[in-house]
Amino acid sequence: MSLDVVIEGIGLWSPLLPGWDASRAILRGETEPAAAAAARPAPSLLAPNERRRAPDSVLLAFETAQQACAMAGREPGSMPAVFASAWGDLAINDYLCATLVQSAHDVSPTKFHNSVHNAPAGYWAIATGCMASTSAVSAGLATFGAGLLESALLAASENVPVLFVAYDIAASGPLADIILTRGAFGAAFVLAPQRARAGAVLRMELADGPAAALAPDPWLLHPSHRDNPAAQGLPLLTALARGQAQAVGLPAGPRKHLHLEIATWQN
Repeated sequence: MSLDVVIEGIGLWSPLLPGWDASRAILRGETEPAAAAAARPAPSLLAPNERRRAPDSVLLAFETAQQACAMAGREPGSMPAVFASAWGDLAINDYLCATLVQSAHDVSPTKFHNSVHNAPAGYWAIATGCMASTSAVSAGLATFGAGLLESALLAASENVPVLFVAYDIAASGPLADIILTRGAFGAAFVLAPQRARAGAVLRMELADGPAAALAPDPWLLHPSHRDNPAAQGLPLLTALARGQAQAVGLPAGPRKHLHLEIATWQN
């Protein structure tokens, strides 16, 4: 059984890909990625004092989410949202573990609050005044595919546009020895159940077995992307940037994958 949704808006951020508009030529192989544009994204939806206090995971999720909403012409707080991250905020988890060992009474309440897996979803609901549902998804290295499927099913079943946000940041401290993620990567999509605006039709089907291995452009294997679970979405983003009808497979679970057929963008 296949499921069709329309991609109305796209968001993207990594140190090498600082925004969808700025990165399309890079994804098409027309230009080389520049040096890191910024150490952290700075989403305008958060007030300056909130940006200073927010952890990197929240900034990354917000930056890509607001890009996707702006491109789609949708109000950020008007849609249900699915936030997907394999590891959550690894820097805060490292801080909590170190502080609990050294002086448990010194744990920062703010950092503890930001350590929960759905912290970006909570920040989003507060900042945008969103009254629709928000959820947080985690499925290891298959998180991007699992979150994309969850978002598409929600859009189809509720007949509403849905915001999908996938993000992961670098591991730090002892966690870096067991979690290989070395950089930040985030992507977001506004998915609609039917065409009402410009967009690309995405047909997906959940299939058995692993996704076929792809041979991406060499620069896509940069360490900041290679081991980041959210960067599993790069084949989809590359196909969209090239504007060509294409089939892509993405991991969606231990023994499942998403077979995606991407149609060209239509205005």
